[in-house]
Order: sequence, then C-alpha cells, then structure tokens
Amino acid sequence: MDQSASALSHAVAGLERRLQVKLFHRSTRNVSLTEAGERFFSRLMPAVSEIGKAVEELTNTSAGPAGLIRINTDATAAEQALISLIAAFTKSHPGIRIEVVTEKRLVDIAEGGFDCGVRLAELVSDEMVAIPIGPEQQHIVIGSPSYLHEAPPLRRPSDLGLHTCVQLRMPTGAIYRWEFAKRNESLTVSVDGQVTVDNSRLLLEMVKQGCGLAYVTKWMASEALTAGEVCQVLADWTPPYPGLCLYYPRHRHLSASMRAFIEFLRSNRRAGER
Repeated sequence: MDQSASALSHAVAGLERRLQVKLFHRSTRNVSLTEAGERFFSRLMPAVSEIGKAVEELTNTSAGPAGLIRINTDATAAEQALISLIAAFTKSHPGIRIEVVTEKRLVDIAEGGFDCGVRLAELVSDEMVAIPIGPEQQHIVIGSPSYLHEAPPLRRPSDLGLHTCVQLRMPTGAIYRWEFAKRNESLTVSVDGQVTVDNSRLLLEMVKQGCGLAYVTKWMASEALTAGEVCQVLADWTPPYPGLCLYYPRHRHLSASMRAFIEFLRSNRRAGER
C-alpha cells in the first residue's frame, strides 16, 4: 500500500480509539488479531472484496473482463466437472484469474468471500441462483466379483442386512445412509460393516479388495466397472438425480468477470444440449 509501518500503526490505533475496541494483540515479537479483531475482519472481508471488484470492473471496461473469481466446492465436484470448464474458460479469458478452494463442508459463500460455489443441486438453497454445469448424477451399489460370488442373494435394499458394507463417515460425523427409489417407493437404509472411511475413493478401493459392498457415484466407479473390477447391484433401485450446479446469491452484484463466467457456463450447456 506504499505506507510506512508507523503510518499503519497510527491508523490502526486511531481506528481502535474510535471503535473503543482492541483489535490487535501487540508484543515486541508478534502482532495478532484479538477475538474482536477476528470477528471484525471476517465481517469486513466480503465488503472489501465487493469494493475491489467494483474498481476492477470500472478499470477493465475497455480491456475486457479481468480480475479474480473465487469458487468454493468439494474435491470430487472439482475433479468431475469444474476443472475442465475452468481450463476452457481461462484460455478464452486471459485477464481473469480463478481460485478454487475445496472443502467437504458447506460454507456460507458470502461470508467466506467467495463469488460462487459448486455443489450438488439438492444441496443448494432456493435463495441462490443455480446454473447446472454437468450431467445427471447417480449413486450405485457395487461389490467385487469375488465378494458377490460368496455373498447371499441381493434382490431388494432390505437384503443389505445380510451383507458386509463399507461405510462412509461424513464431515459432520454422521454415517452416510443409502437412499433407494423404485416406482412410487423410496427408502433410506442404514448399513453395517467392519470398515468405515471418510473418503469416497477409499470406498472404491475397499470394494476392489473384496471388503464388501459400497454406495458410490457411478462416475467414480466407471473405470472399475468397465475393467470388471467391480459389479453393480440393485440397479433398478438407484435412479439418477440432478447433478452439479454453480450457485451464487440471488441479489449480489456480479463483477464483469463473474458475468463472463456465467455466460460461458450457460453457452457451454446449450451447446451440450444440441
């Protein structure tokens, strides 16, 4: 900012006097935010980000869209659909930078200083604008040929009680329950097994090793299915559902770079539907 340390120190001290709140812990070796300072900082970040975007939009009107887009997603969604879209977008928009932050948990993208998020459509609030960015998703039940050869028959979800299943623990600590639907019937099943993991890729690897059945996305299991390493069961009980979407707050002012990204996503989807 081209300011000296003493000038910044006086500015911060003046701010603390006006607010009558101590924002920083100071010592001869360290400066750190107080609890009040942390709260103040987290609340200011989205507003400061919006100011920066407004300035970027004004200064880059003649040169085309430019600036930073921050996206919050999870690692699987990023790998499955987002990365390929970003790669194509940045080639045609060299002035725009994109930062992708992956987290298992859902976050408030406004409070976190993100421009948008990418998650399954069913997880996105109705208060958000949601743009589909990928095909339908499907969770399926899989098992290795060796396991299925020795296991009891499996015709309905209720038969899972006779089987060993590899379970997935969610970031909340809860065990993921398996969902099934057929015609007008839908049910959720709690399964049991010796092994629990916190990563979907580990589910697939455990199944390959013959440790039991698992409930995974068809996208994740596709290569193993093609190679014959795993087999799908209960196929008529696991229909597809709406896939990934990019979302952002409905009433937020969009920067020029975000508008360009949204238009790119919509054009890409229209091209895919032709």
